[in-house]
Amino acid sequence: MKNCPDRAAAMALLRKYNAEPFHIQHALTVEGVMRWYANELGHGEDAGFWAAAGLLHDVDFEKWPEEHCGKAPELLAEIGCGEELVHAVCSHGYGLCSDVEPIHEMEKVLFAADELTGLIGAAARMRPSKSCQDMEVSSLKKKFKDKKFAAGCSRDVIKDGADRLGWTLEELMEKTILAMRSCEESVSAEMAAL
Repeated sequence: MKNCPDRAAAMALLRKYNAEPFHIQHALTVEGVMRWYANELGHGEDAGFWAAAGLLHDVDFEKWPEEHCGKAPELLAEIGCGEELVHAVCSHGYGLCSDVEPIHEMEKVLFAADELTGLIGAAARMRPSKSCQDMEVSSLKKKFKDKKFAAGCSRDVIKDGADRLGWTLEELMEKTILAMRSCEESVSAEMAAL
């Protein structure tokens, strides 16, 4: 099992540097998505480590957007995060704000799924259900092709992420929708409790 911080400590660190509900919700979503992927891809014993990387991946973004991924190692050191977790967090910004390349499977999943959760979340908010529980890949693909929709979500990063994993774009979309379905209720409940 990989060394990962206690969730309470990770959550406290996230909240120390992030006040914006949108950022907290995104962190919780990516945490849940990464936990689902760990279990799905046969890394269940490291699900806590994958989840911690998801929860903390944007820890420095709200306060230091210009230093995103650059400030993270210093902040992660506050709760004793190991080198592996720091590398994973920094690698999710590869090619955008970091030159740390995603090498391990977990890092490639974080790189690919991070952007895609934003697109799926935006698409879910447009649905009558306001949920991804009834979302189909076909409707997500339409939103993906519409460059004006959720314009901040880089289609190039999502495509690159799928390629790095050796998956089709449809596979990545299908898996990430399932991952988001798995944690949607718990994320809502945790957000309501904040």
